Amino acid sequence: MISKPDLSYEKQLWSAYNLIAGLDEAGRGALAGPVFVGAVILPKEKSIIKKLNGVHDSKLLNPKKRNLLSPQIKEYALAWGIGFSTAAEIDRLGIVPATRLAASRAIEAMCFIPEFLLTDFRLELPEFDIPQTAIVKGDQKSLSIASASILAKTARDEMMCEIDLQYPAYHFSNHKGYGTLTHRKTIKQFGHSPIHRKTFKLKK
Repeated sequence: MISKPDLSYEKQLWSAYNLIAGLDEAGRGALAGPVFVGAVILPKEKSIIKKLNGVHDSKLLNPKKRNLLSPQIKEYALAWGIGFSTAAEIDRLGIVPATRLAASRAIEAMCFIPEFLLTDFRLELPEFDIPQTAIVKGDQKSLSIASASILAKTARDEMMCEIDLQYPAYHFSNHKGYGTLTHRKTIKQFGHSPIHRKTFKLKK
C-alpha cells in the first residue's frame, strides 16, 4: 500500500524557512506537447492536511479527482505557479533544460519567491540560488510536491485537449501526447504535427 503524502519534509524545514515550495513536472516523457511544472507553497498549519485530504501523486488519481482537487489546492495554497516549455523548446534545448525552464517559469509566476525548494527526483534546479532537496518519489511523500504534481498534470491535460481541437487526427485528448500504441501508429500514418517533439524517437 502506498502511503499518503504528508508534511514530514516541510515540518523539518519550517523552523528555518517560511516559504517552502514543492515542485513537480508533467509530460516529461511524452512524444508531443509541452512539459509542465507546478509549484506550490503551503501555509505553515497542520490543518492543511485535512483541507487537502485527497491530494496524492497525480498519477495515482483519476482525471475527475484531479480536476476536483486542483481548485482546492489553488484556494488553500499560500502561493502557486504553473510554467511550461513548448515542444519546440524541448527540441532545441533538450528535455532536462526545457523542464528546468518550465520550473523557472512556474516559480516566476508565484506571488512569493520561495526560500526553499522541495522537488521530485530528476527535477534538480542547480541554476537557482535557492536551497533545495530532491526527493525520490517526492510526489508520494511530500504534500507540497503532490499538490504541484496535480496542478502541472491538470494544466497540461487541459492544454492537450485544446490542441486536440487543432489536430483532431492525432486524438491528443485521449493519450495526452504519450507514446501509446495508437498514438505511435498515428504518427507513422500522418507524420509529426507541429507540436510533436521531433527529437524524441519512437520505440520499436
